[in-house]
Amino acid sequence: MPDESLSNPDRSRRAPFLGTLVPQTDNLENAEFLRALLLLGGAFFTLTLLAYACTTNWTWPFPRDKVTLVLGRDFLNLWMYGRAVLDADPARFYDLVTYNAELAKLLGPGYPGQNWPNPPTALVVMAPFGLLAYFPALIAWFSVSLLAFYLAGRREVADERTLVVVLVSPAALLCVLSGQSSLLTTAALLAIFASLDKRPVVAGVLIGLLTVKPQLGVLFPFALIASGRWRVFLWAAMTAVVLFAISVAIGGPESWHDYITKAMPLQREVLRDPAGTAVPFQSSIFMNVRGLVGNRAGEMIQLAFAIAAVAAVAAAFRYRSGGDARQLQALFLACTASASPYLGSYDLLPLTFASVALLAEGKLDATGRRLAQLIFWVPALQLLLGHLQIPGPGFVAPAFAAYLLLKLFAPAVPSNATAAAVG
Repeated sequence: MPDESLSNPDRSRRAPFLGTLVPQTDNLENAEFLRALLLLGGAFFTLTLLAYACTTNWTWPFPRDKVTLVLGRDFLNLWMYGRAVLDADPARFYDLVTYNAELAKLLGPGYPGQNWPNPPTALVVMAPFGLLAYFPALIAWFSVSLLAFYLAGRREVADERTLVVVLVSPAALLCVLSGQSSLLTTAALLAIFASLDKRPVVAGVLIGLLTVKPQLGVLFPFALIASGRWRVFLWAAMTAVVLFAISVAIGGPESWHDYITKAMPLQREVLRDPAGTAVPFQSSIFMNVRGLVGNRAGEMIQLAFAIAAVAAVAAAFRYRSGGDARQLQALFLACTASASPYLGSYDLLPLTFASVALLAEGKLDATGRRLAQLIFWVPALQLLLGHLQIPGPGFVAPAFAAYLLLKLFAPAVPSNATAAAVG
């Protein structure tokens, strides 16, 4: 067969250039998948970001996008936690009317309604950013998050170009557009897994801090208990208690009372909204099925997946804790994405990292490569299909978890040399 690159000089010139953009891998199929993710993801990322920037009204001090939301729309909530530290009664912002009245003082009347969704421990974490004006705080938030992601990520992968593939993913794009915490929480999760055995104190403290985003750390107690990592468990518990105590000192006991009685029910109302407004941005099992089966049946289905996720993590960390570390990490993150009914698509960034890393390390077969590709595109698929109330993207993470579980528990196949020696 003639060499196509010889008959097509343009392709010959492009191939070396494209080869410099993707991580090095000995498997040609892995290289093709990585190249496709980088090129298509990069094009989607760049074009969307350019369109967003061109349609933004860059007025100071609160730039607005084309639907009049503040630039970094979700960071506005996080920034308000930092500002509330200096307020005499931070708990009052858990009241929807009071909170939106406060936003109206800053942004003017008519701003689209928002609620205060995070637990009071966010007061502690966001306090430094509340000392800055909004836009400088947003720049500082993004800079700190990107630096943390790079520092944690470069220790995880042999080729730093793997990080570029992750950074042009739809999950990263949604994180950048919304000002969300996914880059920072991905860095924390990577550092946790890197420190579980080498630096248990660091791992425990980071797990404790992750309680600010409880849906991302809900499976850690089961993994730590199953694997007997009691020192990590103890430090995580102590950190969570200290964080809780500081939040009470800042906001008073009523902050937790109002969070439980006002914010949590409101979040449930957002998820159960008959109009399905949040569906395109939430890739959980519940949000994928509720349009077909209703809220109550959807909650039962989500509960079943959550129980399965707990069982999978407990089994893997109990009986395969010495297995492939990357597969265990990816399984944990896939199960985390399967367990919570509240999961923003940007929160799939840690799982996107793990799946791309597995691909770059050549640890996936044909089925695994296809699932990793789907994981990469789930946020975009959820945006598209969610608007049409069509389920599907939310089931990719559970499918990937099942695939990884089978690989971890697959019987070892002896090599030819080992079989000959035994014979």
